[in-house]
Amino acid sequence: MASVTLAAPRRGVPRWLWALPPVAGLGLVFLYPMALVVWQSVSPDSGGHDLSGYGTVLASTGFQTALLNTVWIAAGSTVGCLVLGFALALVIAFVPFPGGKALSRFIDIFLAFPSFLITLALLFVYGTVGIVNGIWTDTTGAAHGPVDFLHTPWGVLLAEVTYFTPFVMRPLLAAFSQIDTAQIEAAASLGARAPRIVRQVILPEALPSLAAGGSLVLVMCLNEFGIILFTGAKGVTTLPMLVYSKAILDGDYPGACVVAVVNIALSVALYTLYRVVLARGAGGARRAGA
Repeated sequence: MASVTLAAPRRGVPRWLWALPPVAGLGLVFLYPMALVVWQSVSPDSGGHDLSGYGTVLASTGFQTALLNTVWIAAGSTVGCLVLGFALALVIAFVPFPGGKALSRFIDIFLAFPSFLITLALLFVYGTVGIVNGIWTDTTGAAHGPVDFLHTPWGVLLAEVTYFTPFVMRPLLAAFSQIDTAQIEAAASLGARAPRIVRQVILPEALPSLAAGGSLVLVMCLNEFGIILFTGAKGVTTLPMLVYSKAILDGDYPGACVVAVVNIALSVALYTLYRVVLARGAGGARRAGA
């Protein structure tokens, strides 16, 4: 009987060499542009290289206002998306109604929509000359309608919650599809009401998906630009809008790069904190349910 001899692995090429092509590609596409932004942020127009640009930008009122707007809008939008997304996903997954499956599939399509399209849709409905104000002026004969909030921070918040909620719903629906319905039926047969079933049976299973969806929404809201631009909220300046203003309108490229570096650091820091807090919360929920 002939024996089969497996060929020995080739020792001529070290394994770490196989990592060079993807690392080189990542460095060229991502790390190199990032390095240029950081380098430009410490290269003032006066010449040389120092951190004076950071002191000037960080001490300005415009930057501090933009930072505050960025944080509270991103945090508020994330909370709104988590609450609304969890409620809608519960209905779609556990409350049978005609068109439920079609609605679930539509969410996948919605994820491909550009953010400005949702903002334009809201302008058509709630804008100054939108449907709601048009009905009001046609009915009452008034010169202006009562709805005028899309150009305020609350309008930006509504637009971001509307657009980003499906990013929370998608992982939640996937998680809900894995829940054993026998657990829910057993809890209901023992007299547990719907709120208790949601709190003790469904929510612990949904926490990892909530963490994933919420983390994604938080980071995207921190860096959202199109929604704020298309709502025309001139009084709402966030860090991405400040980067655009300094680079395109003012021609202050070092200042724009300083704001961009701060925005990147804020995104990474909040993302890390958010994941740590939710991971601890999920671990505590699992220990409580054990």
